[in-house]
Amino acid sequence: MSNPILIDGDSVLFMPTFGLATVMPQPGTLKGSGPGTYKGKNICVEGDEKNVSVPGCVYLTPTHPIPGTGTLKIDALGGDQKAAKTKTGSKAVLLKGGNFTAKFEVQSPAQQPNPSGPPMPDTTPNYSGMGMFSTTNVKFQGT
Repeated sequence: MSNPILIDGDSVLFMPTFGLATVMPQPGTLKGSGPGTYKGKNICVEGDEKNVSVPGCVYLTPTHPIPGTGTLKIDALGGDQKAAKTKTGSKAVLLKGGNFTAKFEVQSPAQQPNPSGPPMPDTTPNYSGMGMFSTTNVKFQGT
């Protein structure tokens, strides 16, 4: 089944639920590095997803309601987000597809109030969640 091919400048959207953590996600942007272009923009190829990083996102957990911050990244593409046949150069192009696995890396831990002393930090270093791509390309498809 064909899917829209992702191009430079397309959006990376993260869901707010990351396990026990609730993240206030900001969108990311794909930077296409493929040699092929569509409407003057580079096509996104396998590996471009590894460069998506959205720092400064606020999060909290049910046990740590004082917000902390972290960085959103793409952990793994969904099975329908890397073309099996369509390539540019020698690399598979990236497709809109369904959802990918996302990772939230904690930089400044959320805190738990502690009436008898200083707040206690969240000790979880990262959380897993999901995300999706949004593309301006509605015609150029890949398989």
